[in-house]
Amino acid sequence: MKKIVSLFLSVCLAFSFGINAFADGITLSAKSAILVERNTGRVLFEYEADQQLPPASITKIMTLLLVMEAIESGKLGYETEITASEHACSMGGSQIWLEPGEVFTVHELLKASAIASANDACVALAEAVSGSEEAFVELMNKKAAELGMENTVFKNCTGLDAEGHVSTAKDIAKMSAALLSHEKIKEYSTVWMDSLRGGETELTNTNKLVRFYKGCTGLKTGSTDEAGCCLAASAERGDMELVSVTLGSPNTDERFAAGRKLLDYGFANFAVAKPKPPVEELYEIPVSHGVSEFVTPVFEKPENFLLPKGQEELIEQKVTLPESLEAPVEKGTVIGKVSVFLNGGEIGEYNIVAKETVEKMSFSAALKILFFEAISTK
Repeated sequence: MKKIVSLFLSVCLAFSFGINAFADGITLSAKSAILVERNTGRVLFEYEADQQLPPASITKIMTLLLVMEAIESGKLGYETEITASEHACSMGGSQIWLEPGEVFTVHELLKASAIASANDACVALAEAVSGSEEAFVELMNKKAAELGMENTVFKNCTGLDAEGHVSTAKDIAKMSAALLSHEKIKEYSTVWMDSLRGGETELTNTNKLVRFYKGCTGLKTGSTDEAGCCLAASAERGDMELVSVTLGSPNTDERFAAGRKLLDYGFANFAVAKPKPPVEELYEIPVSHGVSEFVTPVFEKPENFLLPKGQEELIEQKVTLPESLEAPVEKGTVIGKVSVFLNGGEIGEYNIVAKETVEKMSFSAALKILFFEAISTK
């Protein structure tokens, strides 16, 4: 009888939260989802990705991002000591049971926030950055605007349910990519188990993929009554780093299943291509009225391209350079481009720039040239 009741409840939850089948054999139990390649920003899959939903503790991605920025700016250090306030200690939900006046380092509170999703630790960090949680939330919303998170409004730094506290899968992918650009965060988000207080407080990562998914780099789980079960999962294999976001799964198993399916889909079907600049097609470009007759062109580093797997070798490139240039030509000036094609369609381009400066010829410059030529012939 218990099994029947359990099955009935699971079916009800599935209908409530939605089981969605898509092409390529993807079936997700989530209200919203997106899969993005972090380095290129390319969206590989999305479903209702702009739907505003409560993000639960995925909110902490923004909190962690702002803390990492505060560390890199020198405002905080990893060994900076933070004293727990009454407000930080009053948080419910996941916590490390901070006591008012208890002192932890930024490093320790980062572990508690990133690994165990501790709300009290998160608020303590927010207060250290901005003085109060309210001021920190203003900073969160300002950063969200900078990142182009158009459908996100933060009301707190923890993700506890609050009226008007909403985000979207697409917006969460943007802030996840921003956080992952801080490589140091992976030293926290990839830890499966750790401890605080000399081993008295155990920390176990709320993200099971950290332990069971190859290349997983994090990133954050979330779960509340209003939000359901949410996950921002990231994984890196070779030159490709994927971020999947799923919101509103009916239970934790469906949450991880959805994240795994999206990551599997990305790694199975796409690959990163690195165009090799066609050096053999470069030539010195004549410069009119310059102190030098020619300028040397060099390639800027081309961006990586995310392509359907198996098409990496089909990339073609076309170099475009002028027949001549007029002085002055500044070093680093864009003087040409390389167009990148796949199956006849242009998929991108990168620049060709001047290797050196060629100044415009003047009377004094001409005298200087004649002087040095005279010396060299002696």
